[in-house]
Amino acid sequence: MLQELVARAAGRHPRRAAVRFQGSRGQPPALRTYATVLQLAQELTAFLQKRCGRRGTREIGLYCYPGINLPSWILGILQVPAAYSPIDPDAPPTISTYFIKKSNLQYILVENDKINKFQMSHADFFYHNSSAIEHIGLTLFQMSSSNTDFSSEVDNMKSKCEPFKAVGNSQPEYTVCPDQTEVKSSEAGSTDADQKDTLAYVLHTSGTTGIPKIVRVPHKCIVPNIQHLKSIFEITQDDVLFLASPLTFDPSVVELFMALTSGASILVVPNTIKMMPVELSAALFHHHHVTVLQATPTLLRSFGAHIIKSRVLSANTSLRVLALGGEAFPALSLLKSWKHKENKTSIFNLYGITEVSSWATCYKIPEEVFSADFRTDFPVPLGSPLLGTKVEVRDANGSAVLEGEGQIFIGGEERICFLDDEVTVPQGTMRETGDFVRVKNADLFFLGRKDNQIKRHSKRFNIEYLQQSVLGLPCDSTGISKDAVFLYSGGDSLKALRFYEEIEMLVGKAVPGLLEVILGHSIEEVYRHILKMLFPDEEQLMNPDNVVKRKLRGNNGEEFHGKYIKLTSERGLEIASGLIPFVALNRGNHFFSMNFTKSSMQPKNTVQVGGEPLQQPSSLHSKIPGVMKSHVRGSELENRILTVENKANKNDHSSVQHIHAECSNSSVAELALCERWKSNMRKCVDASPLVIIPAKEEVSASVYIGSHSHAMQAIDLDLGEIKWEKTLGDRIESSACVSKCGNFIVVGCYDGLVYVLQSSDGEIHWTFVTEDTVKSSAVVDPSSGLVYIGSHDQHVYALDIYKKVCIWKLHCEGGAVFSSPCLSSFPHHLYVATLGGLLLAVNPVTGNKIWKSNLGKPLFSSPHCNENYVCVGCVDGNLYCYTHSGEKVWQFSTNGPVFSSPCLSSLTKQEIFFGSHDCFIYCCNMEGNLLWKFEATSSVYGTPFIFQSDDLNNKILLAAVSTDGKVWILNAKSGTAEGIDKLPGEVFSSPVVWGTKLVVGCRNDYVYCLDLHIAGKSNS
Repeated sequence: MLQELVARAAGRHPRRAAVRFQGSRGQPPALRTYATVLQLAQELTAFLQKRCGRRGTREIGLYCYPGINLPSWILGILQVPAAYSPIDPDAPPTISTYFIKKSNLQYILVENDKINKFQMSHADFFYHNSSAIEHIGLTLFQMSSSNTDFSSEVDNMKSKCEPFKAVGNSQPEYTVCPDQTEVKSSEAGSTDADQKDTLAYVLHTSGTTGIPKIVRVPHKCIVPNIQHLKSIFEITQDDVLFLASPLTFDPSVVELFMALTSGASILVVPNTIKMMPVELSAALFHHHHVTVLQATPTLLRSFGAHIIKSRVLSANTSLRVLALGGEAFPALSLLKSWKHKENKTSIFNLYGITEVSSWATCYKIPEEVFSADFRTDFPVPLGSPLLGTKVEVRDANGSAVLEGEGQIFIGGEERICFLDDEVTVPQGTMRETGDFVRVKNADLFFLGRKDNQIKRHSKRFNIEYLQQSVLGLPCDSTGISKDAVFLYSGGDSLKALRFYEEIEMLVGKAVPGLLEVILGHSIEEVYRHILKMLFPDEEQLMNPDNVVKRKLRGNNGEEFHGKYIKLTSERGLEIASGLIPFVALNRGNHFFSMNFTKSSMQPKNTVQVGGEPLQQPSSLHSKIPGVMKSHVRGSELENRILTVENKANKNDHSSVQHIHAECSNSSVAELALCERWKSNMRKCVDASPLVIIPAKEEVSASVYIGSHSHAMQAIDLDLGEIKWEKTLGDRIESSACVSKCGNFIVVGCYDGLVYVLQSSDGEIHWTFVTEDTVKSSAVVDPSSGLVYIGSHDQHVYALDIYKKVCIWKLHCEGGAVFSSPCLSSFPHHLYVATLGGLLLAVNPVTGNKIWKSNLGKPLFSSPHCNENYVCVGCVDGNLYCYTHSGEKVWQFSTNGPVFSSPCLSSLTKQEIFFGSHDCFIYCCNMEGNLLWKFEATSSVYGTPFIFQSDDLNNKILLAAVSTDGKVWILNAKSGTAEGIDKLPGEVFSSPVVWGTKLVVGCRNDYVYCLDLHIAGKSNS
């Protein structure tokens, strides 16, 4: 058993470092010896045996992040004896709740500083069993007695007609249905999950292709895997291995126990460090000199070519072994370009599936492959089966394939795991993998998933290659995993649109709902969706499993977690008495001021509000002292063309007679921009900033913004200092909004949750669970305080964040809600745009539809309105204008998709400003006529922002950004260029300006604040 092997190694090496931990920046590395690790483990074992051992507990949950005590926690559970069941605190609560219920976990150990997070998601099911074990860092939770029977709920989550096939060498096929409790077989030899001490750990599959499978792994299945790989990699007590995989991914077991059963060290780092390539590479190869790295190609690629060449595969690297698995192996030519000619690292290709944990085959890349004159244009084989593992290739009829193509089946006498409700499994059972290979001279070469090949009009095409092309990856790229999400792999909205259009062109027909799947799901789900749409009734679907929504459903068709979760806080959080007076600004000149008395901001009289009260698109005038001078890149503006037209032909906006003029040097020198501060958010910042200016002078203004690193930051607008940072459950592209009272910030997240955070410290007040990714940005009704937000689950929600309830939700008739709703005060309408091409007007009080218009193409643009009209951009290249009663007034045509949201401001009541992927920034009047357009140097994705300041000669100016990182300051009346700056990365964020400070996110992982000033004044 695993724990016995570790005990033997500890007996030989009690004083050696078993665990190394590299904390966040500024924290020194920490060590735990084998003796200390086992001592803590024994204390935990005694604690667990006393409290839950008598009930015959065989599985105990572990809810934690990676830390220095992790090996002690796992060993402490194994020694009970019990299997450990890791639960990811960052997983969507729906998935983790399903896993807990399906596994029937009676006890869960929760890391002490994760207790609040755990209770937010699972308070209804568990209660404290005991006080915390302080020096071990855990608290035991026990299942509430009222929640011990989950069979009816769990059965409703599974498809009743979803058989699981397991095929043995000689035994007949059999089916395990969801309500079966035992596998029947005619064979005498079988493995029994009920045997005492059988199981080592329990995991679940990702669920990306349907219901997640529960996988129970016996010791005798995983131990041979670890022992054989230790031999292949020649692990000794001098090695340092990195715990690269999350605990919920079974290669983590191999990483952990290859080290701890050898007297070697395991290096553990926080998840935040894993997301920072420079810091991670320094921890691995500078501070701890890691010798063995088992990783996915995606993790390796995340370092970037420079770090891989200079640290990972350099001439003097500490790395002896690099074992890549879990995804398609990188092209040899790419590895060769990364590997220094003097590098001695041995590189291996690993292959396996979670259902037969962990690895099944291994292949060592011959050293001569990396010599200068060796060809690298050949595929890498999967390699030889590992100890006790049997690998077969079979055709569609189940016959063995000795040469040619077929599907891989994996098994072995002892290589058996229990899936879902299986209690006994015949020895020698072979599991189908869904992976296809080509057999040539007894070598297996990976071809792809069984549902990666789509045949249409007698032609086959592979969407992975199409996706690689759309993303602009080189032909020798490492490619993209079947589980990779398009937007996580370098995609953006425009590339997603191209991908969608090229697929429809290839299959020769429309594929409803395809764009939403591309934007929110894995490449494998893209295949399955296409197949489902093309062949709904045919048996040629290579995978007969039912496709289900990513989020799970409970009884009576109600959403299992789709209503709301009430969260409790030990601090007894309450809304502050009294309301905070403030002004809030976000993209597109959405202006929101609340709770002002007449004298609130009178001492300096610095802010004037133009236009309608609240939630009508407005702007403001700022009188703020000037700032220091900066150099301006005038040469880049000299050849920008602006086009002026006073009367456009309403019937054919594309046939406008253009008047061309060049920007003069005098206008170029008018404004200068300089960097005031930047804040590192560790991954791309595609969200747009929310700027809040409190009325109290002693309280500084704040910028609230999230990033792909899962981090949400509050930053001092003047100083650039981080006031607080909060890590949410997944990537953040939603832009934040502020509550009516000013005490809370509301933001959507890729984990499907809407987070309500305290504006003062970022602590979670409430989370609301939707059924899919939330990229939409929320909007607040200033009269009722209700929050409105859309989700990729095709619903828009009205939330009362004070009572923590969902007031209503509305299905938007197909099509995810990517953009942000828009609230009109007069009339009281909520406007919602969908990727299905619908523009909806909704009653904000009842959630009833008032009118709808189908534009026929996806709407990424957020609708914006004034007192007379509502406007929205469309990927068909048009800006559409409607009356509040739903009558289309006009449409204005550009030469590229319009992702930018229209900007309407009370500073320029008769103008609409927006950008297009044709590289132009447009200004139209309310009749749909072009007033001017300005040519940028790249596509304009973000929404422009109108502003005015005394310190900038009181001109009405427009700030816009193009995707190449250029920041443009234009004269809003004439379209002439006043200033320019260049950020060092792509920009998909929209700028927000307060006074002379411009804030915008960038894809180089930073959010920037730029100061604007008059260049001539600075020179004098």
